Amino acid sequence: MIDTTLFQTLKKRGLLYQCTDEEALKKLLESGNQVTLYEGTDPTADSLHIGHCVPYCILRRFQKAGHKVILLMGGATAQIGDPSGKSELRKVMDGETINSNIEKIKNSLKIFLDFDGENPAIIVNNADWFNKISYTDFMREVGIHFNVNKMLSSEIYDNRIKEGGLTFFEMGYMPMQAYDFIELNRKYGCTLQYGGGDQWANIVAGVELQRKLNFQNKTDINLIGATNPLLLTPDGKKMGKTEKGAIWIDRDKISAYDFYQGVYQTPDECTRMMFALFTDVDMDEVDKLIFEDIVNAKKVMAYEITKFVRGEADAIEAQNATKALFENNGNMDNVPTFKVEKSDLENGIDIASLFSMCGLCSSKGEARRLCVQGGIVVNDKKILDPTTLLTTKDLLTDGYLLLKKGKKNFMKIEIK
Repeated sequence: MIDTTLFQTLKKRGLLYQCTDEEALKKLLESGNQVTLYEGTDPTADSLHIGHCVPYCILRRFQKAGHKVILLMGGATAQIGDPSGKSELRKVMDGETINSNIEKIKNSLKIFLDFDGENPAIIVNNADWFNKISYTDFMREVGIHFNVNKMLSSEIYDNRIKEGGLTFFEMGYMPMQAYDFIELNRKYGCTLQYGGGDQWANIVAGVELQRKLNFQNKTDINLIGATNPLLLTPDGKKMGKTEKGAIWIDRDKISAYDFYQGVYQTPDECTRMMFALFTDVDMDEVDKLIFEDIVNAKKVMAYEITKFVRGEADAIEAQNATKALFENNGNMDNVPTFKVEKSDLENGIDIASLFSMCGLCSSKGEARRLCVQGGIVVNDKKILDPTTLLTTKDLLTDGYLLLKKGKKNFMKIEIK
């Protein structure tokens, strides 16, 4: 059963930013027919943070509405590197690393998409067709339809041109991504591509390539390209990281508490879009929450997003830990905990090592810098000397140490 209200949902939640033919998209989504769409991702890392997942939130809504979803992994394009917004050449990746990254992020994608059931999402790799086509065949079939002057006028290449470093290697990225759309239409009947707003020129290139192939081959295939707005901070940076680090999707990379806090620390201006993307809360209710009390709205947002990504148990744990630290006069029952050997603490552990060991700091170097700057607190006492040794004598009466980094990051140290 196809949900014919999807177009209106996308509009109401502000998830449709640009479209090559919005009226055609509206008719398509309201027709009651299943649409096959795709989103392309270059697997340049082995894990995802929350900023990476914006397109998957869009695809999730399409799948829930009954449409066929394809996730395209750029096993070939990742070896080129998308020049969009870059001032220097991306690091060239080898095929082995790319394939390893694809396998590692598949589990994270299951949070957003169903890969089983009656209408499973599928994952494809563009290396499967680019490895089978020769350079001369590709240039004859695809390259002939790309005008260099028009490509250079695209924002995609702006920064690279300004830096004087645009290479022919990078120029090949747009034709390759455009060809992906053609290949997916041929193999799967895919007629819609959705992506981030920074991919607009690449998406349009695929739509226009099909139009030129229609004229050449006397066909009548209509492709549609659409984008979602980027999730940006007020200063124009992409969301997904905080001062503490990335808000990782993978459970083994971040605690429930840190995930919750990372989401909660979203700038006020981004709260509505975070609700729109990562929750199913009605937007009228969201607007009411934000209007009445932005702090409470962000608490609701942090809980709902943590529940979606991590599960209800983690959301409750993180919420309780937050209340314990900030609302319940220091009740420590739900604070994140790290256990150390009694013998280690008896011999003494220096501040930098302990903060690094428990994960509050990413390295001993970071801990030392923060210590000197006054950002390290142990048992409510600021420590300025990173060589200070903590021993069992420093344990509070309840048998633990309370570490604090900055204003909001806590860890309870217990003996095993």
